[in-house]
Amino acid sequence: MIQDLHSHTYYSFCGKDNPEVMIEAAIAGGIELYGICDHNHGIGFGRKDAYKAPVDVVSMDYDRNLIRYFDHMTLLQEKYADRIRILRGIELSTRMDHPKIFFPEDMDISYFDYCLIESLDWGEESTMKGDLFGFVERCKLPRAVGLAHTDLLGYLERIGEDPYRYLRQMAQAGIFWEMNVSYDSIHKYREHAYMLRFFEDKEQQAMVRESGIRLSVGFDGHRIEDYLPGRVADYCRRITDMGIKLAFEE
Repeated sequence: MIQDLHSHTYYSFCGKDNPEVMIEAAIAGGIELYGICDHNHGIGFGRKDAYKAPVDVVSMDYDRNLIRYFDHMTLLQEKYADRIRILRGIELSTRMDHPKIFFPEDMDISYFDYCLIESLDWGEESTMKGDLFGFVERCKLPRAVGLAHTDLLGYLERIGEDPYRYLRQMAQAGIFWEMNVSYDSIHKYREHAYMLRFFEDKEQQAMVRESGIRLSVGFDGHRIEDYLPGRVADYCRRITDMGIKLAFEE
């Protein structure tokens, strides 16, 4: 399966393109499963002027804006159903350094197809406080949850956690781990070191395979002119060749 589960549209303040432009590019690039997961704060506040205004993080329109976004993605899912499988996702920030960025735990997004969670490795500066499993359990999240662009194994080593046990627990909880393969202008063409290390480290690959955890691949695209679907496809095939299952793979 060729999948890209991390893409952004004009619903994210850092994105600029119409979702249909992104979907058409994914189709042209041979992507079979395409997940759009705009940032929760971009969706929730809707406009940059609302985001910058001195209002509480849970504004009157936050919930409504999430539903409007979901409805838009549902229309696109139906429109393109005979050409590509679209998933309706959302990316959650748990950082506490800006009160309007982190995801409010009482928000219900259980109706989404999946979500990606950021900032586990921020420790006490994240609303997760290092407790991924507790966060997933207490929040109203979709059944499919992924950990986005996180040096997970490096983080587990720093906190003295047994990596195999943790990966196994993630697998049992149905939480997948993203291999973020971004290479674009927004990220200054910086590649994630953890991702490069994983594809070179046979021991890490074996641990992931034996734990049963699933991986996802995401380009984390923000500009259509930067999109490299061939890069996404290459990493999907490499994971499959390792005998590791991808998220949503049957």
